[in-house]
Amino acid sequence: MRTAKISDAVVRRLPLYLRILDQLAVHEGPDASLSSQELGERAGVSPALVRKDLAWFGEFGKQGVGYDVQYLRTALRKILHLDKEIRIALAGVGNLGLALARYHRRRYLSEPEFHLHIVALFDNDPAKWGEEIDGVPITPMSQMPEMVRRLGIRMGIITVPAEAAQEVANQMVRSGVRLILNFAPATLSLPEHVHVATADLSVELQRLSYYLDEDEASPVPH
Repeated sequence: MRTAKISDAVVRRLPLYLRILDQLAVHEGPDASLSSQELGERAGVSPALVRKDLAWFGEFGKQGVGYDVQYLRTALRKILHLDKEIRIALAGVGNLGLALARYHRRRYLSEPEFHLHIVALFDNDPAKWGEEIDGVPITPMSQMPEMVRRLGIRMGIITVPAEAAQEVANQMVRSGVRLILNFAPATLSLPEHVHVATADLSVELQRLSYYLDEDEASPVPH
């Protein structure tokens, strides 16, 4: 089910609910159930917001019983298109790109229900071309259009330096990628039909530093 009324804020909370349900299934078994109160407490939101979020997509709970964990897990995976393989390209195999590639490859290979599949790695450094990361070779950026089409890639991850991020994003879009997760410290300007999420680690660390107490913020004497 899809409707233009569903805000990005709602969509952002769905993976959080799914992660909680996944954890419950592991620790309490697939026959477990929980209430909107319990799900809200674990997610850090009100039970009313949980019910409102899920109501956009159907009726999943029973009054007095709550939500069946396995049923809601399956429904959320389908809503998020995580019930089938999503092929991903990663551009920029530096330290961060390498860590992300290895993490996702190993989860994909070890967890049957993890369908986020990095199938292509791109970098501009000729010294890296041909090197394999958990079975995926690093290839030149120039091969991106052909590989995106051939491998059916739907999503891209950008982990290149800031000055290269816009051009890499443009190349992904020209190749047919419409979903981009950007780790570069740069604001991308892309067509409206392209969905971009930016994860700027430096900005988030700087934001957190605001909450230091004065004594914690003082330099440590040598």
